[in-house]
Amino acid sequence: MTGSHPNPATPASDTERTARIRAEVNAACNALRDRHPWLRHQDAIGLGIMLMSAAGMGLCAWLYARGGLSPWICVPLIAIFASFIHELEHDLIHFLYFKRRPWVHNLMLALGWLTRPSTINPWIRRHIHLHHHKHSGTRTDVEERGITNGEPWSFRRFLMIGDGFLAIIFRALSKGNVRQGLRTVGRGLAAYFPVGWFHFVVWYWFLGFHLIDGAAALTGHPISWSGDTLARMQVIDFLTVVLVGPNVLRSFCLHFVSSNMHYYGDVQDRNIMQQTQVWNRWWLLPFHLFCFNFGSTHAIHHFVVGEPFYIRQWTARRAHEVMREAGVRFNDFGTFRRANRYCRAPA
Repeated sequence: MTGSHPNPATPASDTERTARIRAEVNAACNALRDRHPWLRHQDAIGLGIMLMSAAGMGLCAWLYARGGLSPWICVPLIAIFASFIHELEHDLIHFLYFKRRPWVHNLMLALGWLTRPSTINPWIRRHIHLHHHKHSGTRTDVEERGITNGEPWSFRRFLMIGDGFLAIIFRALSKGNVRQGLRTVGRGLAAYFPVGWFHFVVWYWFLGFHLIDGAAALTGHPISWSGDTLARMQVIDFLTVVLVGPNVLRSFCLHFVSSNMHYYGDVQDRNIMQQTQVWNRWWLLPFHLFCFNFGSTHAIHHFVVGEPFYIRQWTARRAHEVMREAGVRFNDFGTFRRANRYCRAPA
């Protein structure tokens, strides 16, 4: 008599894997709140982190102005504080703080923009970012494409990662005609207006002056600058150290990580399993230091959108366990060769 054999288990679909990850991560977050009831004061926590981060930036600037802090220490310290504020802005974009008090909510967005002038208008970014969650990795994902996701690796991409203005110019030059290029420039500049314009003016003024001054000195013909010019440069140098420079560093680290841990081009639309990977190797620490461990935790956010960044960090160990079991990729550095494609490099 032939015995009956059960059918082999059918592999879980990506939809089922996504549902399991969401359930497990939500359970971990709820358990954390049960253990720490103070976490339910989400608005107060978010506002407190923002005010303390802004105060930390101000303290570093004050110490630098008084000669008590080296610029080599001041720049990275302020970049770390600014990375906290970036995470807060991202949470605000998802309406995680003061949803019922719009004036506080919008003041926090404004403060976040002023302390991170290298970013686009956060109210514009909200529309772009929410679309990113719906269609991550597709041609319409303007947010990730804007920071070079899907671009072949080159010196051009390296420059675009660290400089939003150069990214606009390079992207405009790659358009098929002048009208499309001008439209690209116009839209890009509008998104940065007015705070981003201040950032780029200060940054290019700083770079231009010191490049010209340094080159002249190297050729043996130093320039004798006027007193007014040197006085203006004291202001530019100060702003570069305490605001612009830290955000250049922070933006580069964030964009490098984000544009490479997201996949692009051959992902199935709305399939969260294919949208991101987890980056948590030790050598990524210098990048993660200035973007609040983004590569390790951002993939969790794609599965569970409604949790603030500090909860996501706190529950990351459990989230990583279930994500790994479900088949989410970890440390797939082949993405550099494939121009961030999920499976294969573009032809």
